[in-house]
Amino acid sequence: MHEGGTAGGAGPNGGSGVDQEFLALERELAVFLRRARASSGEMAREVHPELEPAAYGLLVRLDEAGAQRATELAGYFGVGKATMSRQLRALEELGLVSREPDPADGRASLVRLTEEGTARFRHVRDARRDRYRNKLAGWDRHEVAELARLLHQLNARAES
Repeated sequence: MHEGGTAGGAGPNGGSGVDQEFLALERELAVFLRRARASSGEMAREVHPELEPAAYGLLVRLDEAGAQRATELAGYFGVGKATMSRQLRALEELGLVSREPDPADGRASLVRLTEEGTARFRHVRDARRDRYRNKLAGWDRHEVAELARLLHQLNARAES
């Protein structure tokens, strides 16, 4: 018998115990991702009513990593240059990001959050963290840390 499952026999849906564990994981991730997409849209609207949900992730990245080239952002998110240009143009028009010449290469520019973009983003981010604290109030801090560790491990393996 292997850890956490049955001894190679078929489960109720015809799969092994391991298959059932992965089906349960897939089901829970689907629910989590659906809620995360909805939440991302809500947070984007809280930053600015005209902000696209996908652009919220750009604000997160710029806040965490600082100024970056559009090509670096496109690579990080796995989107094309045209898509990234469109999203950045929209953020610029809303006054949330600005572009400046890259000191390492004057032909390129760096994208950074404006003061207003930083203030709006951090206000929403802090409110989101408060919601997490409230939703997980009954959890032990070690459980929260373990969940964060496991999600990091999942993300790191997905990137490699």
